[in-house]
Amino acid sequence: MDPAGHKYFTVIDYVIFGLLLVASMSIGLYYAFTGGRQSTTQEFLIADRSMKCLPLSLSLMATFQSAVAIIGTPAEVYAHGTQYWFIGCSYILGLLIPAHIFIPLFYRLHLTSVYQYLELRFCKAVRICGTVTFIFQMVIYMGVGIYTPALALNAVTGFHLWGAVLATGLVCTLYTALGGLKAVVWTDVFQTVVMFTGQLAVIIVGVHQAGGVSEAWGKVRDGGRISGIDLNPDPTVRHTFWTLAVGGVFLMLSLYGVNQAQVQRYLSSRTEREAVMSCYMVFPCLQLALMLSCLMGLVMFACYGQNSPVEQQYITSKDQMVLYFVMDMLQNFPGLPGLFVACLFSASLSTISSAFNSLATVTMVDLIKPHYSMTEARATLLSKLLALSYGIICLAMAYLVHLMNSSVLQAALSIFGMIGGPLLGLFCLGIFFPCANSIGAVTGLSAGLLMAFWVGIGGFLSRMSSPVIPLLNSTIKVPDASENITVATAVLEADSRSGTGLHGFYSLSYMWYSALSSCTALIVGLIISCLTGPTKGDDVASGTVYPVLKTAQSCFKPSACCKTTAEHKQLDGQKELNGTVKEDAGSQEETQTFLPDVELETSV
Repeated sequence: MDPAGHKYFTVIDYVIFGLLLVASMSIGLYYAFTGGRQSTTQEFLIADRSMKCLPLSLSLMATFQSAVAIIGTPAEVYAHGTQYWFIGCSYILGLLIPAHIFIPLFYRLHLTSVYQYLELRFCKAVRICGTVTFIFQMVIYMGVGIYTPALALNAVTGFHLWGAVLATGLVCTLYTALGGLKAVVWTDVFQTVVMFTGQLAVIIVGVHQAGGVSEAWGKVRDGGRISGIDLNPDPTVRHTFWTLAVGGVFLMLSLYGVNQAQVQRYLSSRTEREAVMSCYMVFPCLQLALMLSCLMGLVMFACYGQNSPVEQQYITSKDQMVLYFVMDMLQNFPGLPGLFVACLFSASLSTISSAFNSLATVTMVDLIKPHYSMTEARATLLSKLLALSYGIICLAMAYLVHLMNSSVLQAALSIFGMIGGPLLGLFCLGIFFPCANSIGAVTGLSAGLLMAFWVGIGGFLSRMSSPVIPLLNSTIKVPDASENITVATAVLEADSRSGTGLHGFYSLSYMWYSALSSCTALIVGLIISCLTGPTKGDDVASGTVYPVLKTAQSCFKPSACCKTTAEHKQLDGQKELNGTVKEDAGSQEETQTFLPDVELETSV
């Protein structure tokens, strides 16, 4: 690639990228004019609860496998090695806990919005607080998610910046507003196939360019990019086994346990069993996506070695490295750059469309429907207009991100992760602690948000203003060994002082943000609940609390799993929240035969 200019797309690259947009739009139009034609809110928002586990699992994976991850993970592995790969360990608990606790509880309450649970468990004020927090979180991320890949593409290839933003934003808005959740899920399936195909093609050709598998392996091994398990317990170290495998669990729970975009897919399943199975099937999909991203980073290192394009000043940011690699090393393979760009924007489309649909759902179900009575036809039309409106807001947010500098862009990405932790703490407070009350819930959520923003933004500003110690990178001539020891000691003492106190608190790894903020929300919520009068057992709505003690006892009493349980009672106020609930005899039988432990525990 010519360092002085861009490597422009060929005609076939544009054709492949255009086919992605046409295919995605066609799926949306198909579901807009077939079946029920999205004529009810039940069909538009939760697909008439008719989805199967395989497409749901791929959609669950694609929802948060964003373009930011596709261009960020290979760059991370290229620069720091495969330590980040250990985040795959967090997928185990991060998916098992939702499958056995959150999904059965939410599914049996027949919810449409996950924030309906907060009103069932606490009160309407808590529900509104949770909904507004989620809307704030997703609106920020929408603009960043669609702008970041377009900016990287423009910087490397000269691809028109706003042409890419408008094309993806408008296509995504239209097929989401027309086709509803069914269109979103099935376009996610198609886009997942494109993602995997694009990454795999780049890896295969990249290995060939590096001289073969054995040659590429030797280069990354000799370059120190194959990382062992780092068991350093220091929470300020950016990536260790503990920060990734333990801190990552809280991040996974905030995404796959209580996030509306994911819960909405669980609730669209035909049965509870298929909802749980879709969560299980996400695990190999996520592992495959992580493996492909990490392998791409290793292939990049095998091709470039220590001669980073950033250091060579061919590009200005490491976020541009993946696209630079595709255009530089694979320029002799017509169509492959276009395939990878289609892969990149497939990830962006899947994330943004899920955001549109989930935002329309919570706005309609949590903020509008409880206060205004309307016909089903008008409610469906309003839901479609909401999805369209959030698409326009997304484009406006992308323009706002464009006006910001890169440091603010990084802060916006951090805000998305920081907000998920307090919401997780709020749901855990209600699910696991019957004594928690509404005052404690609101106070805990507020405390968790304050803690998250304090640590996240404080750490960001601290890193921006922290002075660089010149001794660490300077060549110093010392006359004898004693002076050398003195200088080294001074440097170590200065470094240790910089990591203590408030600065050490700000140095906390970003992987612990979700854990810290969720635990803060949980602990503060419990304390305030006890001080203001804990909720009595009789006042807790049936089916809204997971009995932890009985679960622990059942582990030591296997026979308890075989006991007949009482029929699960629904809260009277639930019908007002969800409308008429149709009981399915088949699903009841399935519930009794599948996961008997969970059925026993949540039917108390």
